[in-house]
Amino acid sequence: MSPRLILSLLLLLVGTDPARRVAQANNNSRPFLYTVSQTYNPLAWMHGADRFPAGAMIFVRDENQEHALVPGFAASADPAVSFDGHRVVFAGKARPQDPWQVWELDMDTGKPRRISGGNEDCIRPLYVPDENAVYACKRAGSFTVISSPLSGGGPLALTYGPAHFLPTDVLRDGRILFEAGYPLGTETTPELYTVYSDGSGIESYRCDHGSARHSGRQSSSGDIVFASAHGLGRFTSAKAQQLPISAPAGEYAGDISETAPSEWLLAWRPDSKSHFRIMQWNAGSKELQPILEDANANVLQPTIIAPRPVPNRHPSGLHDWNNANLLCLNAYTSKYTFAPGSIHSVRMFTRDSNGNPKLLGTAPVEKDGSFFVQVPTEQPLQIELLDSAGHTLKRETGFFYMRRGEQRGCVGCHAGPETSPENAVPQILLKWTTPADMTGPSAQTASGGH
Repeated sequence: MSPRLILSLLLLLVGTDPARRVAQANNNSRPFLYTVSQTYNPLAWMHGADRFPAGAMIFVRDENQEHALVPGFAASADPAVSFDGHRVVFAGKARPQDPWQVWELDMDTGKPRRISGGNEDCIRPLYVPDENAVYACKRAGSFTVISSPLSGGGPLALTYGPAHFLPTDVLRDGRILFEAGYPLGTETTPELYTVYSDGSGIESYRCDHGSARHSGRQSSSGDIVFASAHGLGRFTSAKAQQLPISAPAGEYAGDISETAPSEWLLAWRPDSKSHFRIMQWNAGSKELQPILEDANANVLQPTIIAPRPVPNRHPSGLHDWNNANLLCLNAYTSKYTFAPGSIHSVRMFTRDSNGNPKLLGTAPVEKDGSFFVQVPTEQPLQIELLDSAGHTLKRETGFFYMRRGEQRGCVGCHAGPETSPENAVPQILLKWTTPADMTGPSAQTASGGH
């Protein structure tokens, strides 16, 4: 028997025997999708690896009946339902030897069609307005968030730099919620970030970095709910830091799906030696209600099949420029403390082909902490603040990037996206309206700091 046939039979046996799957008929009755996999490594993407190394398969559960979403496929995972509730995008392998690719299936006809192209893995697709999708696709060995029209057309990279990126949700305001290692540009602890649909405005969702945060989803309340090292956590607009969710103990895979306000389907397991199973939880309850489990496999990624509101469309503010402008209103506005008048200048770095810091240039910082620079785009950028003697006051640990034609203003240096600016004209604009140019050929390699 060929290896291909053996793998196909194994994947079939993992998920199609109803006797091996236990469901609770008295609980959730709304139709939903879910993924079954013998092995699930939720953070394998951070190293460019497969989260489903033993394969996976998406199933549809409707009125206590179940069937494979795409029974002819060798593998499928990462389902996401369209805004009208009639279509599904997913990651799939038509044949065992294929890379993961993004497909769309019309649930009325049951016919899948391929969306992505190429020979690299493409995973974790999501719908965005105007008949587009975002997903993570490997480029030069790293997962990059891509935006692509569903009807075909050129893909647009939304993330850049030396890191792996994975989208997790599309927020109501039109931003893409994604995860990457913190500090950005590393492969250590997963953190949540946002970016606009044109690739501009990248920032961390909150700046109270610490334990792992991944698999974030926005609930109907507007909160961002995610899996963390301590169970479930959330971000709410009224608070600048992570808040705990008092849910039953155990390990959560994230990817919550709401059946009603404060009523969630989620993947949970009591400990790392067990398999994930789908549970229903009413916020505030001390108990999880079992919905679906398999003694021999993980059951996860619950996705309700229903219409949902279309997020806001994001009109692009990019200009037809080769470079980008960055205006900092006040570098003293920061979660770090700087003595008044201590910040004298700012240095900008990128990375060379070997990953070493490469100095782009130095620009003055005014007494009010403002500076204005022009930088190269779609490559790693790093900021360092200096005192009058040229000594380092603070330097970013990771990197960020800017899109071609982006003009961006920031409140301060690592001030956090929840910080509001003062109502004042920055002194740098009273002195100069032309940014300090850091895009020329005079950039040099530097170790940084003195």
